[in-house]
Amino acid sequence: MTRFLAPIAVVFFLTACTQAPAPTVDRTPTAQARVAGAGEYAVKRGDTLYRIARENGMDHNELAAINNISDPTTLREGQILRLTRAVGQTAEVAPVATPIGVGSGVEARPLDVPVPVKQGTVLREPRGGKEAYSDEAHARLSSTPASAPATPPASPAMPPQPAATESAPTPAASAQTAQVDGITWAWPSSAKIQSPYNGTTNKGIDFAGRVGDPVLAAADGQVLYVGEALAGYGKLVIVKHGANHLSVYAHNNRILVKEGQSVKLGQKIAEMGSTGTSGVKLHFEIRKQGKPVDPGPFLPGR
Repeated sequence: MTRFLAPIAVVFFLTACTQAPAPTVDRTPTAQARVAGAGEYAVKRGDTLYRIARENGMDHNELAAINNISDPTTLREGQILRLTRAVGQTAEVAPVATPIGVGSGVEARPLDVPVPVKQGTVLREPRGGKEAYSDEAHARLSSTPASAPATPPASPAMPPQPAATESAPTPAASAQTAQVDGITWAWPSSAKIQSPYNGTTNKGIDFAGRVGDPVLAAADGQVLYVGEALAGYGKLVIVKHGANHLSVYAHNNRILVKEGQSVKLGQKIAEMGSTGTSGVKLHFEIRKQGKPVDPGPFLPGR
């Protein structure tokens, strides 16, 4: 009896762990399939819960929770799935384990990674000394160093000012941030833009660089996906920011993070490469509710 039941138990375990594709459904002439609307998805033949979640930039556990799906093998062709929560809907999603050491007092970071900017903080160039305009001030500042007095004379309208000192301009563009949708964003690369977003042939921004150039997290978040399963993206990293936003980093040569890992704004998460494409570049996307949007309005001036 035990010898007969063992193969059945193995088959049952494998079936429970594998998400079966949506089965073929025989539709009668009178059956009218509802068309998926905004924020919805119609299940197609061969779909799995994991594939639908990945293609729409979601976690499959979250997608199952939104649609009250307890068994992923019950998907059927033509079924309409919601991609966003209904108003007032709450659902528990299985927590993702955080690697040991995250949040400790000392953080290990490669030397070539810029220090992350604290959320909500905008770095600005140093302010120079300012004084009210006057003919005397204009003449003093326009004179040669030889004729300029060491200390400007005091006047009732203007207190004595220290001598101006020259300083090299600060290249603060890479350290600037922008606040959009409650998230602090920054550029993922300082490399030259090779191809901008156009919404048709390019759903993001392409940066031209060299193999090994740093790829930085564009915002605080959690790594949702690491791998090469999406055709045309090569070695890919997807980071989730809050409930509605994702950032995508494609064609990497080397990936430095793992799924479930928390990352900070400006943290080096990968190195630029040419996987899945013909030349070395970083393809960067921002997705809102699973759909690619123009990254330009999310990023600071450059």
